Amino acid sequence: MLPPFEIPDKILVAIGGNATHPEDIEGTSREQKAIAANTAQALLPLASLDNELIITHGNGPVVGKILMRQALTRDTIAPMPLDICVAHSQGGIAYLLVQALENALREIDNPRHVACLLTQVEVDADDPAFENPSKPIGAFYDEEEARQINEELGWEMKEDSGRGWRHVVPSPKPRHVCDISLVQVLARRGTVVVAGGGGGIPVVRGAKGVRRGVQAVIDKDLTSAHMANVLGIELLMILTAVDRVAINFGSANQQELDFVTMRELRGLQKEGHFPPGSMGPKIDAALRFLEGGGERVIIAHLDKAMPALRGETGTHVVAGDE
Repeated sequence: MLPPFEIPDKILVAIGGNATHPEDIEGTSREQKAIAANTAQALLPLASLDNELIITHGNGPVVGKILMRQALTRDTIAPMPLDICVAHSQGGIAYLLVQALENALREIDNPRHVACLLTQVEVDADDPAFENPSKPIGAFYDEEEARQINEELGWEMKEDSGRGWRHVVPSPKPRHVCDISLVQVLARRGTVVVAGGGGGIPVVRGAKGVRRGVQAVIDKDLTSAHMANVLGIELLMILTAVDRVAINFGSANQQELDFVTMRELRGLQKEGHFPPGSMGPKIDAALRFLEGGGERVIIAHLDKAMPALRGETGTHVVAGDE
């Protein structure tokens, strides 16, 4: 067990896309409701605390399936641009999470409300990511399938950490979470707020504050770190499908990390321990959050959210060099 620390009264929890829609399911509504119910049970101990709680979530598998659905019906139904696909995935996933978490709260006679805010996130129109698509979304394919998809649909496909080939899209950095003051107001009233889903709907800001959507997907963990910094939140929890962060992953000398400083983690990052297609974005987000004024990041398994919060599991990263 790690040294005890005081649980803060403001927490932002970022849930991975595979925690809401694992790759190994068919994607039926029944499956998605069951997964949402399990997620709600994992988060219930956190939602039962007297705190300000904000939840973000990924959408990679879901938005990828929305795009594939459009590709299969493109001859009869006009496809939607990627920003609208992100909005669809954000609303659908949040609906299931909100309902499941409120139901779980009512089962224990807790009257706390849960609400979703459809969230736009401004990015820079000149972000270099638009010239170098790198964010993987959707299913994995073998090399031949990837080649055929590229030829037939024009999707850019890249190999993803030795796990197969995936559709990649631009992933610009978040600059501003639109209407974040509303997130703050709701959280301060005691509402559990689900916001920033899928990293937010990517938009750019023009003259007089006019916004328009762009073809991209923002990294959910970077948006989560940005939101937490703006809101003055001390603790960022990144909940995923592993118990801890590991170095030398997959080798005979693999080592799980329990407690590391920001300086130590930055050094391990420079050594190349965290590939871009797996743990890399989470480490990047953790460092950005701590550099922006946050005090602690916990990366842990979704099912062990409360034990991780108590310091019993997970990787804990703290600000500072000591």
